[in-house]
Amino acid sequence: MVSSKRLRVGVLFGGRSGEHEVSLASAASVIRALDPEKYEAVPIGISKDGRWLVGRGAQELLADVLKSGDRVILPSDPTAATLVPLVPVAGRPSIMVDVIFPVLHGTFGEDGTVQGLMELAGLPYVGAGVLASAVGMDKDVQKRLFEQAGLPIVPFMTVRRSDWEHKRAAILKAIKKKFRFPFFVKPATLGSSVGMTRVKTAGEISGAMDLAAEFALKIVVERGIAGREIEVAVLGNDELRASIPGEIVPHREYYDYTAKYLEGGTDLLIPAPLTKTQVKTFQEYAVRAFQAIDGCGMARCDFFLERRSGKIFVNELNTIPGFTSISMYPKLWEAYGLPYTKLIDRLIELALELHREKSRTKYSIELPEGAGGALNA
Repeated sequence: MVSSKRLRVGVLFGGRSGEHEVSLASAASVIRALDPEKYEAVPIGISKDGRWLVGRGAQELLADVLKSGDRVILPSDPTAATLVPLVPVAGRPSIMVDVIFPVLHGTFGEDGTVQGLMELAGLPYVGAGVLASAVGMDKDVQKRLFEQAGLPIVPFMTVRRSDWEHKRAAILKAIKKKFRFPFFVKPATLGSSVGMTRVKTAGEISGAMDLAAEFALKIVVERGIAGREIEVAVLGNDELRASIPGEIVPHREYYDYTAKYLEGGTDLLIPAPLTKTQVKTFQEYAVRAFQAIDGCGMARCDFFLERRSGKIFVNELNTIPGFTSISMYPKLWEAYGLPYTKLIDRLIELALELHREKSRTKYSIELPEGAGGALNA
């Protein structure tokens, strides 16, 4: 449980990724929702060029923190647990934090890199660990793990950027042989549909591959599914809960970046109109997918429900889903009976619980007295 002492929650946002702006919206929402009687919010912004910045206050500073905040670093020293000013100034102390709430989407935030830094720093943090974060961002590895876990996935192939640049003709031939139009081409390690193309003709393949290659070392080509987009939220560490399923009904041809963030008109149906058997299957698959990548804390599992066959396909897991109050992940839990502010409480509790559990793990051995000499012999 969260203690009676006010916790200093570092809300980490921005970042060096194509989802920088999405992260700002999520962070603003989280900061607004933090109960001031329980928490003191510490906004921590990462600029697009990688500078870590802090500012005073909360929501009113979010728009300005990346421009005018004080530059800080997070030392990889578990005895510190502080944000240290990059340029020491008299009267400007280090900033202590009790737990980090990362709302960094995409590269260098959702992919295990920041999680590794927080592990080194010995700080509790919300959400998936290093392994699950890395796998959650790598659609290629993620799909392989789902397949090994016996989960149904959409047929796909992965192309390394270096291979595409040197073997274009052979790869184009392989893609045309394996997939019927339309199909999707996307970066393997990015989210929010950045760099993704729905390919409808042979003439569009090269351009789609070139675009995806701008954003990642690997490119995923995936069969197009004519179906419904269903999402389920998962919450927990060891004891997992799956929400009721929701459905995305995009007003555009498919649910791309523009439909997600730049235009209105997309409908979120909560609960999704499904049979009881379908609901149970979606929830079971979501938990199994979460376990397949060794998830903890939270994730949103995205599915396709093929209209023609009724088959369910696991698409992907998002370990740091969109987190505004109107995003699908918190709305699914709200419909389940867990409102936004209580969801944030629970995620912080889970972070602290997991940190305590990790602290029980031994990372060195105690040698018998006199054994050190034998090792040095």
